[in-house]
Amino acid sequence: MDVRAVLDALNALYPQARAELHFSNPFETLIATILSAQCTDKRVNMVTETLFQRYPDAAALGSLTPEQLEPMIKSCGLYHTKARNIVAACRALVEQYGGQVPSTRQELMKLPGVGQKTAGVVLLAAFGEDQIPVDTHVFRVANRIGLVHEPTAQKTEQALRAVLPKEEWSHAHHLLIWHGRRCCAARKPACERCPLNGGLCMHGEREGQDE
Repeated sequence: MDVRAVLDALNALYPQARAELHFSNPFETLIATILSAQCTDKRVNMVTETLFQRYPDAAALGSLTPEQLEPMIKSCGLYHTKARNIVAACRALVEQYGGQVPSTRQELMKLPGVGQKTAGVVLLAAFGEDQIPVDTHVFRVANRIGLVHEPTAQKTEQALRAVLPKEEWSHAHHLLIWHGRRCCAARKPACERCPLNGGLCMHGEREGQDE
């Protein structure tokens, strides 16, 4: 696999690739990322536009009960669990970190609702660290095209860290997400218009052999 050629092709296709969630500080980054689980960024942005105006920090949002928060985030799905985790995380921020979002993976992952992917996104987007968080798009695309061959998101992240230049982890994260959303769909990838189809994608090579 020519990793450099893959990155160059995706860069040419998505020169504007960036985070599509809206946030302006570490607190907003954390909450928006928790809400984004199994939900579109567009929907999350619609919800957080009002939510962050009314509850701009951990103290304000943590003052709610999960039951009070649920109607405000219901359209994001999984709202019972998300509301419970968000309220608990906000209270933990206030009680343990003075209302500020911690800047280490270890501390972030102690917060309710924060797993490896969410912690990685916060470190990348809010603190500017070189990270390559693996969501469903990154997992699918990276393994489908053959950048890595791993069975889990955690192992995929470890493998991507090994094969990609560290200074490009964060941008590669966005490139793979954009490609997954716009071309390399889960059920029916648009191989016929994919710039990787023709020697840079194992899936495309297999499809061609089956014809």
